[in-house]
Amino acid sequence: MNSTGDERIGVVALGTLRARGTVEAVAGGRLLVRTPEELAVYEREDFLAGRTGGALHALRTEEHERAVPLPDGGFVVAGTASVRALDPDGGPRWEHAHDPWHGTGRAQSPAVSPDGRLVSLVVPAIERDRSKAALVYDLEPERSYTWDELLLLDAASGEVTGRQRLRSLTSGTVQYWRSDGGAVGVSCWTAWNSWSTWWAEPGAEGFRLLGSTWMHAMAGFLADGRALTQRFAEHVFPADDRDELAVFDPVSGERVALLDLAELAVDPENDEFSSAEIVDGRHLVLPGQVYPSTGPPEHRHWLLAAEGLRPLGRLDYPRAVGPDVTPLGDGTWLTEDDGLLHRWSPADRGA
Repeated sequence: MNSTGDERIGVVALGTLRARGTVEAVAGGRLLVRTPEELAVYEREDFLAGRTGGALHALRTEEHERAVPLPDGGFVVAGTASVRALDPDGGPRWEHAHDPWHGTGRAQSPAVSPDGRLVSLVVPAIERDRSKAALVYDLEPERSYTWDELLLLDAASGEVTGRQRLRSLTSGTVQYWRSDGGAVGVSCWTAWNSWSTWWAEPGAEGFRLLGSTWMHAMAGFLADGRALTQRFAEHVFPADDRDELAVFDPVSGERVALLDLAELAVDPENDEFSSAEIVDGRHLVLPGQVYPSTGPPEHRHWLLAAEGLRPLGRLDYPRAVGPDVTPLGDGTWLTEDDGLLHRWSPADRGA
């Protein structure tokens, strides 16, 4: 059994509430609550204190759609063959059509820059010349595809202000904007090829790709602007299968920190690490499911120093926690257990 990072770190319970759906923090001190049929935006502190009588803004969604809120109360909604923006009252603002999605036909989620001015989106691209296609459907020859595109759109008008070809045929996309809006990290999962990640810089001439990495998915930008990524043991390449965290300099592409998560594992062959969450400028919370030699699997969370990805210890919760962590952007975070959300902070906020 590995004892790295096993020192206990106390936490303080800040409140509990029952909520339906998944919760995530969005800009402006707000929370987004997702259910299969609706997105609802709330003022964060009122929602967590149970003081809210209703959502600030809400949107009904379809199963195949992916939607995100805008700072002004509107929404950007990606569908199977278009992306559109809606005003706070639900009225149409603009719509941009693109080729229909390959694979399952479900849209990939767009991302909005912190100031709300730009929208980034990965879209498919049909290739009429099958000899140049990267994906060919034998039974549907008119639906052959080349590599996907990353689009940059003006959030007010829907105008495409930049585009870059990405070497992916994605069936899963993750995007994070840097807090100053100066860069966006995009990760695409392609079947049998794992994750590919790119960092791009928006500018007057559209997008400029800064660098890329493979088999690592974006987990966010640290306070110093460097990119946090995570590698998963996907069994794509059994001889080189592992879980790890890494930090990259997006400008140089240099990897500046690495943590092999086997150092924290009880059973490195089976333990699972599903995410890494940035809770403030200096710390990450890493949730994992571990398999002790006796007894059932356990959910454990570790606190890491963002600088160097150094394990500080294991969070000592006074109650059961699940596999998910939701950072709230103020150094506190949520866990979920049996339909209840619990808010936590470290016992020593200055440590």
